Amino acid sequence: MSDHSLDELHDFAASVDITRRAFQGDHYDIPEEYRDAMLVAGAVEVESRELVRRLRAAGLRLSPAERRARVAAANTA
Repeated sequence: MSDHSLDELHDFAASVDITRRAFQGDHYDIPEEYRDAMLVAGAVEVESRELVRRLRAAGLRLSPAERRARVAAANTA
């Protein structure tokens, strides 16, 4: 997730070869085999509660229905 914008998030994911299919509307689900590369690139590992707190603080947290709609739209684009 990004503390600033979805554009920042997408740019970071693309820089480490994570496809848009991993985007979950307000964050990316990252396969375990990418973990070390993501951390080296600057990602910070956080617990799920911290992830939700940061998404809310950044104004990026989506409801489950909003997340499903955004994921569906991204997958058809």
